[in-house]
Amino acid sequence: MYQLLKQEGRAKRGEFHTVHGIIQTPVFMNVGTAAAIKGAVSTEDLEHIKTQVELSNTYHLHVRPGDKIIKQMGGLHKFMSWNKPILTDSGGFQVFSLAGLRKIKEEGVYFHSHIDGRKIFMGPEESMQIQSNLASTIAMAFDECPSSTADRSYVQNSVERTTRWLARCKNEMNRLNDAEDTINKKQMLFGINQGAVYEDIRIEHAKRIREFDLDGYAIGGLAVGESHEEMYHILEETVPFLPLEKPTYLMGVGTPANILEGVERGIDFFDCVYPTRNGRHGHLYTNHGKINLFNAKYETDERPIEEGCACPACRRYSRAYIRHLLKAKEMLGMRLCVLHNLYFYNTMMEEIRDALDAGEFAAYKKRKLDNMSRKN
Repeated sequence: MYQLLKQEGRAKRGEFHTVHGIIQTPVFMNVGTAAAIKGAVSTEDLEHIKTQVELSNTYHLHVRPGDKIIKQMGGLHKFMSWNKPILTDSGGFQVFSLAGLRKIKEEGVYFHSHIDGRKIFMGPEESMQIQSNLASTIAMAFDECPSSTADRSYVQNSVERTTRWLARCKNEMNRLNDAEDTINKKQMLFGINQGAVYEDIRIEHAKRIREFDLDGYAIGGLAVGESHEEMYHILEETVPFLPLEKPTYLMGVGTPANILEGVERGIDFFDCVYPTRNGRHGHLYTNHGKINLFNAKYETDERPIEEGCACPACRRYSRAYIRHLLKAKEMLGMRLCVLHNLYFYNTMMEEIRDALDAGEFAAYKKRKLDNMSRKN
């Protein structure tokens, strides 16, 4: 159940009640594709860096170790020793990202595994079954994510199929939640709005999927090649047609600036690999812009990554030391950078919620963007 606590313009401040606890929104979900955050980050670490929701990938966990094994181990929460909410994406994005390894039909998608080449079939029912085996808090509907450069007729047909798939997802989810051996009988389902950069297709699809009365609604197929301006425009046009009383989720987005712009346009949930991927390459987010620890000027820099930051890296280590670890290819270097970036994102979301509570989001957003645009 979603409770809208406050609004400032279109920006929403809410609480989402789940079987695994209450999620304070807006929230950034920390991406652990294969049930772990890349960069040697443990579940215990997540508890210390303000993580509210962990996100794992249906397709990847189906391929390895196998969703049936995870079910046998008591579900994903027990398997990875995490008792807060988990969202699993549906495998639909892999329909886009593994374009060379798949074939789309009405019944579903035929893949070749990116690991060993074996044939995999995934349709709406299979995606729901896998996610039910994983026993995540929130399951995502199976969809196709068309390219932002796809032509209009392709996108129209794709979106219509995604709507038909959504009906099948909902029916299968209802069946699974009633099944005797299901681990999480209160698994929630989010639908996904698609339509590339065609605002009329997006709006029509939003109207169609809101009729399904789902637990939440995502906007997919953005940040896949279109400009930031196009993305913001699509959000402005589409979000008003999704239910205000349900959470909205902007999939795969993004930079701190993207998140601030998304919140302003009514988004509750975000996820992105940027903080972890950039951290593993020594690119760090601070309140005064991004820094690259590989730069020679940090070789003897005794300061923490960011003064006043309470993350595990900044509390104890210098830029010089972490740079040395990265240069020496010591795993600890990557780990400390990832912890810092995730802490930065999670703290920024906390600040956004506080600003919305105080009715000062617009001022906070301007200040944050001004500070982060500085050269460090």
